[in-house]
Amino acid sequence: MANAAPVLIAGGGLVGLSAAAFLAQHDVKPLVLERLKAVSPLPRAAFFHMRTLELFRSLGIEERVMEGSARDFVPDGAIIARDTLAGRKLADIIPHLNAGVADLSPCRRLFLNQPNLEPILCDRALASGATILRGIEITGLNQDDDGVSVTVRDVDSGSARELRGEYLVATDGGHSRICEALGIRHEGRGAFSHSVTIYFTADLSRFLRDNPWSLIYINNPTLRGFFRLNRTATAGFFAVHIVGDPAADPDAAANAAADVGEARLIAMVRAAVGDPDLPVRIDGFSRWRATASVAQRFRDGRVFIAGDAAHVMPPNGGFGGNTGIHDAHNLAWKLALVLRGQADAALLESYERERRPVCRFIVEQAFSRYVARTAPWLTASTRPDPLVDDFEIELGTLYDVPRSPHADPHSTCGQPGSRLPHFWLQRAGKRISTIDLTGRYLLLAGTDGTAWVNAAAALRPSLQGLPFEALLMGKDLDDPEQRYRQAFGISAGGATLVRPDGFVAWRSLLAVDDPASALHKALHESLGFSGPLR
Repeated sequence: MANAAPVLIAGGGLVGLSAAAFLAQHDVKPLVLERLKAVSPLPRAAFFHMRTLELFRSLGIEERVMEGSARDFVPDGAIIARDTLAGRKLADIIPHLNAGVADLSPCRRLFLNQPNLEPILCDRALASGATILRGIEITGLNQDDDGVSVTVRDVDSGSARELRGEYLVATDGGHSRICEALGIRHEGRGAFSHSVTIYFTADLSRFLRDNPWSLIYINNPTLRGFFRLNRTATAGFFAVHIVGDPAADPDAAANAAADVGEARLIAMVRAAVGDPDLPVRIDGFSRWRATASVAQRFRDGRVFIAGDAAHVMPPNGGFGGNTGIHDAHNLAWKLALVLRGQADAALLESYERERRPVCRFIVEQAFSRYVARTAPWLTASTRPDPLVDDFEIELGTLYDVPRSPHADPHSTCGQPGSRLPHFWLQRAGKRISTIDLTGRYLLLAGTDGTAWVNAAAALRPSLQGLPFEALLMGKDLDDPEQRYRQAFGISAGGATLVRPDGFVAWRSLLAVDDPASALHKALHESLGFSGPLR
């Protein structure tokens, strides 16, 4: 049976479409299988972090994403806590959404409705050769040494057929059928509230006035949750976690979704606003469980899981969607190089090894934020992890570093396993971020590192077409502020090797006697090869 595509993607939501776009960026044309025939019209707003915007920048969609965000939401807002919208402020959680980000990234944090983002990702994936089939559900799965076969059913006609690919990426959500079929279990804290998100229309502009509030936590004796409103404060959603008094009846308090009748939903919105007579129209609702768990494994043979299929977390901090997108980005370049024979299949083993510890850490941080912002009485019984600064979660990821899966991005200084630090350079007279140099294997040599660049040129014929670029500071790149030594942690004679995903694979602090052998060995290991150098 011929392959329908080199990579099949189960699930065409936020993470599945991101995976398709990243694979297509590397000239792999995947096939996306999505059960739903259209994107949900409900305004599910998501908080997108700096690193995610850097990845959108690499796809060439950053501008469209920023334009969509500017239409719908107040830029550079704040995250606060209040007793009600009409009442008093309880805390400034993040006083300014983008304070300090310019020192770390060329991109900015923003909010954007997922129904507006997913078509942008879809367009990008389709333009690069991906195929997306909607109204298709997977009913069976088999794999062998050469590939993965799935049985799919058309949700309208009921007709079934079989499709095959070399690999399958499962991005089919927190109730993943792929995980169930493979017997992949999750571990963690489980569910700690039965929540409801209420989508509504109501004029709340008089309560917000000119305050640039992006996210508003509400904590009062009646309920606890958070608002996300559109730019004019005339519509949005309210996510409710807790109703009533947890001390009196903790089980009932944690079951906010017990009554989802229209009258009850209107009453909850009014209680959060602080206006018992507020005109409210309910546009929809969704019931869900606040959960913090991670899959015990992220791979089964030729099947990989990502996004909510691999980890589920409460929305506090906005980490869920971002983490799933980062999963897809980590996996896409590895699959592409293995499929082209430019990397050993062993490289794919690094996906779980790198991503699972990071995801476990982020899930715990999301839970800690849930406790701190919504349910502080859980501190004694659940012992959440200490809160870590958001910048460490967004940009401080460390891969294969034994001490920790995270660090302060101000201080990673180009260490292997960290994201390449951002700072501005000049290339051919144009201002460019170091982040914009990534997307392929990249060697950055110090101003006295001509030998490294010559070694890269000598190696290139043996790399089987591997996308690889070598640049010399002071010649190919101008560094007016002379930041590269501190940022990369190398001397003028040293060099840094960066993976296609923008993470540092290796560096030599100083010049060496045989740069060709050192560079060859570093590439060899980064591509998953073992044994004698090829």
